[in-house]
Amino acid sequence: MRFDLDKKFVKLGRSWGMIIPPWFLKILDINPETDVMTLTVKDNRIVLEKKQNEKA
Repeated sequence: MRFDLDKKFVKLGRSWGMIIPPWFLKILDINPETDVMTLTVKDNRIVLEKKQNEKA
């Protein structure tokens, strides 16, 4: 499955961010209130991955 979403960065205080629409998070099964994301840079790309839940 492939979805292309062109977005620009927006100024958020002293930082820059990207507003992600709720439907995009739903497609990826991401809960922004509870899920932890890992951000990695690979070959000039930003890769955002949902961190797997660690169970004891």
